[in-house]
Formats: sequence, structure tokens, C-alpha cells
Amino acid sequence: MIEFWYEFASTYSYPAAMRIEALAADRGVAVAWRPFIVGPLFHEQQGLTDSPFNVVPTKGKYMWRDLERVCDQQGLPLRHPSQFPRNSLLAARVAIAGLEDGWTPAFSRAVYQANFVDDLDIGSPDVLGPLIAEVGAGPDHVLTAAQSDPIKAKLKEHVAMAKARGLFGAPSFLTADGELFWGNDRLEQALDWAVRHQSREHA
Repeated sequence: MIEFWYEFASTYSYPAAMRIEALAADRGVAVAWRPFIVGPLFHEQQGLTDSPFNVVPTKGKYMWRDLERVCDQQGLPLRHPSQFPRNSLLAARVAIAGLEDGWTPAFSRAVYQANFVDDLDIGSPDVLGPLIAEVGAGPDHVLTAAQSDPIKAKLKEHVAMAKARGLFGAPSFLTADGELFWGNDRLEQALDWAVRHQSREHA
């Protein structure tokens, strides 16, 4: 098993979310989707109130070009969002709300499509409602649940869990033995590590 920690405003989480399930299935590794928001970690660990890619423009310029290359290699469309980073709080709460019913992965991929391809405001209920409907859930019910105290508490719990596991960014991958891998380009390594760990457990 591998935990996939991702943030909807995170650029490199987009290609990771679009490929993790197929790669994991090929290796026989189960994926636990862990939506969270990375802003509190940025603020607490680095004193940042904005994306590091905005704080350091040269780094941001490189990142967007690199993401273009990554998406091109994966055959993924990409449009630079007119607002970056977008407010991902509501989308994260909706994703949390879908975990028990199993539609979180499909919803998450739809949110990334909305943000990084269609340039839509993923913080808007008007944008998220149709995405919720697409995965077979009731938009009104889910959006109401997403604003409830239990779901808000669950998202805060995810952020606390991320901090406790030593995460500092997204996407991050955590294997069952506690090994942490950071970045879309470490996904294959994380999955291979998870396979070796599973093999040792069953040896």
C-alpha cells in the first residue's frame, strides 16, 4: 500500500494524480488517496504565505516550463491557470467527503482537469457541483457535507497527519514502512519501494 498525499493547487500533483492508479495497479500496490492542503505546512515550516514558485520568480518560470515537458511526455494537456495558486480548500473538503464512497480519485482527477486545463475556479461551488455530479454523487448533499464540522475536522486531521509524517510539500508518497518520497518524479521509485516492502512482509 502507498499513501498519495496531494494538493489541488499543486502543479506537480496534477500529473501524479493522472498516472498513479495505473502504475500502482501494474505493480499490485493499493493506493490510499490523501487530499490535504499544503499552505499550513508552508507557513509553519518556511514562513511562506504564497507558493514558493511565486516567491522566487526564476524558480516559478522554470517550474512551468518543466511542467510543460512533463505533461507533454505523459500526453496530458496543460494550461497555465490565470490564478495561481487557486484556493483549494473547498475542493479538498469535497474530496475528503468522497473517501468513504470511493469517488475521491475520479473527482480529484476532474478537479485537476478543471484547474490546469480548463482554467476554472476550483474554489467555486458552481465549478465543483458538476464535477461531483460527474462521479455519481449529489452536488447539493456533498457541498453541504463539505462545509460540516466533521469534514472540516477530517481535513485538519489530514494536515496534522501530513506534518507528523514529515511531509513538506506535494505530491508526496508514503509507503507502508514509513518511507517518504516527494515529487511526481519519485512516484515510480516509491511504488518500487512499496513492492519490495510487500515482498519482505510475505517472505
